[in-house]
Formats: sequence, structure tokens, C-alpha cells
Amino acid sequence: MRTVRVGTVRVGAVRVVSAALLALGLAAGPAAADSSPSPSQDTSSAPTQAGTSFRTATEIEQGQRATASGSTGDYLYWSFPADTGQRPTVRATVKLPDTHAAQTWQIDVYDGLRRRQACQYGAQTRTAAADSASVELACVLRTVRAWSEPWANDPLPGTYYVRLTVTGVPTSDLGLRVDTDMRVESKEIGGSAAVDGSLSEPLVPGIAVKSEGEKEDRAVLFGLEPEDGWASGWWSDRWVWTVVGGMLAALAGVAGYRLTRGAGRPSRVPPAA
Repeated sequence: MRTVRVGTVRVGAVRVVSAALLALGLAAGPAAADSSPSPSQDTSSAPTQAGTSFRTATEIEQGQRATASGSTGDYLYWSFPADTGQRPTVRATVKLPDTHAAQTWQIDVYDGLRRRQACQYGAQTRTAAADSASVELACVLRTVRAWSEPWANDPLPGTYYVRLTVTGVPTSDLGLRVDTDMRVESKEIGGSAAVDGSLSEPLVPGIAVKSEGEKEDRAVLFGLEPEDGWASGWWSDRWVWTVVGGMLAALAGVAGYRLTRGAGRPSRVPPAA
């Protein structure tokens, strides 16, 4: 009578699967860490005024709180950098005068080519009831792509502009003082939004028309960039998942081979007398 070492083979298969799961967990760790929001910037140097046009937009870093005072009816502009794989969220709070009529406020976001970018969700336009203390607005943009077709309107890495204004207000309220609070944060989406290709230069106004020597001096209209510099566009955590997927496939093949080989192989233990 022959016996089969199925138990030993199963233990080996379990070890193989455990090693694969461990590798998957180690690879998922950095990817999960990359998706966490970046820490807030130092507020000691936060801007306290806003621009009145695209060219005079006040530069702010992501995670930095910016404040400004203005008059009802003014156009207020800020700009911020957004890089590949980020999904920016723009939040604005407008503190209204003690006495006022109903007002409708709106925030619009434009990219480096001054193309208006649609909001995925969020209260981009809101109406404040008469004598309400404040109104809060939010706009969650689409994920910034490393590359896009020329005819498309996809968000691309570079400078983005925020415009805050009142769109519906009675004449009696024009010129009343308002205080604004602006903040931009991003969520790292990662390899799920990665595409093949990248821009030769980010959409920062002025950088594309300058020579190489001038670029080294950073003599551009807007000089802010992400803390780690602009992404090259070729690397993403999609490479990690591709490698892990290949490892899992190889380990699954080894485990399957050992199971099928062990099931049909006779035991070397001599039969009992």
C-alpha cells in the first residue's frame, strides 16, 4: 500500500501563499502612505491679500491658509501649483457684513492655460440668506494627469488659479467689506490615474517661452512648485503593483506545480511488513 505526502505539500503551499501576501503588504505600505494628505504649511507667512486679475493672483502653497479682505463685487484671485496624480480641493469661506441682503457667491478654478476646470463635486456656488454670518464654498477638481490630448480639457500639472466673486447681489450691497479665507489641499491618487506620457514643461505661465538659461533663473510669472519638484511623469505606484502581480503569479504557479506533483508522486516510505 502506498501513501502520499499531501500534508507536507499543503504546508509548503501555505508557506508560499503567506510569503506572497507578505510581499503584497510590504508593497501596499508605501502606496497607502502616498495617498495621505500632506502636512499643513507654516501659517506665519500666509498671504493676507488677494490679486485682482490672473496676472496679479496671489501665490499660495497647498495646505497653506490664505486670508484677504475685499469689497462685495470685487474679483479675488489666488494661484497654487498642482502636480501629476493630485486631486486638489479648493475651499473658501466668505465672512459677510452684519447687515446685508441675500447674496450668491461662486469660486471658479482655471489651469495654466486659463481653461476653466469643472468641479467633480462640492458647493461651487452658494446663496447666503439675508444677514447670515458667512458662506462656505468648495470645489473638488478632477485628478491631474501627466499628459493629455491637445483637444481635451483634462487637468495638467502646472499653475492653477482660483477666482472668488459674488454673482448675485443687490446694488445696495455693492462695496460692503467682506473677509475671505482660502485653502487648497490635495489627495494623492497614485497609479490608478497614471497615463503613458508626460508634458515637456508644466503649465506655468512664462516657462514655455524662455530659453534654457532663463529657466535656470526661474524667471517665470509664477514661481511656486510642489515641495519635491515637478513629477517626471514616468514613475507611479502602478509599477509596484505590476511587480507584485508578477510575483504573485509566479508563486501561484510554483504552489500549483507542487500540489499537482505531490498528488501523483508515490511516497518513498517503504510499506509496512
